[in-house]
Amino acid sequence: MKLGINRQVANAAFLASLIFCGMGASHQTVQSQVVAEHPLPVNPPTSKDSLVIPSMRKAAPDFTLTDSNDQPLQLSTYKGKVVLLNFWATWCGGCKYEMPWFVEFDKKYRAKGLAVVGVSMDENMKVVKPFLVAKGVPYPSVLGDDALGQRFGLQAMPLTLLIDRQGRIAVLHQGVVDRDNFEMHIQQLLGS
Repeated sequence: MKLGINRQVANAAFLASLIFCGMGASHQTVQSQVVAEHPLPVNPPTSKDSLVIPSMRKAAPDFTLTDSNDQPLQLSTYKGKVVLLNFWATWCGGCKYEMPWFVEFDKKYRAKGLAVVGVSMDENMKVVKPFLVAKGVPYPSVLGDDALGQRFGLQAMPLTLLIDRQGRIAVLHQGVVDRDNFEMHIQQLLGS
């Protein structure tokens, strides 16, 4: 079982993030714990994200994997673009909830320099390919593994990053993103 994450855990995490949001829970403690455990800065699941200041941004780990169209995809080839990198799975409720937003961002900002890349944490592409077609996902998606997830600090899904034009992580968010806040940061990173 990949990363020890199963469907019940992913769905419970998604529900918990919604409950925390509704209760107005303090996120400072959660953020402190998460940041202490990860080498990359991370925002808690229900918070509004802040861009990491440029001088504090760390380079995104590079990878080369085969995408859902059987083409090689190397993250570092996207330097010069703003990258929305989303770790997801077909069985993840939160992932399916926010995926239409990423499809919209891809259509709206691709010509301005945004590249959306999915990293499916499913077991194989036999499940992923038909899912992407059914959902009308136009951007590439690769099949990730435990080692890749660990390099990005993946503990729960979804995990979404915004990577600046220099290949540095500007936002790393565990859980469902705040759609409007994330779009604002995409616009800032694109210079719109």
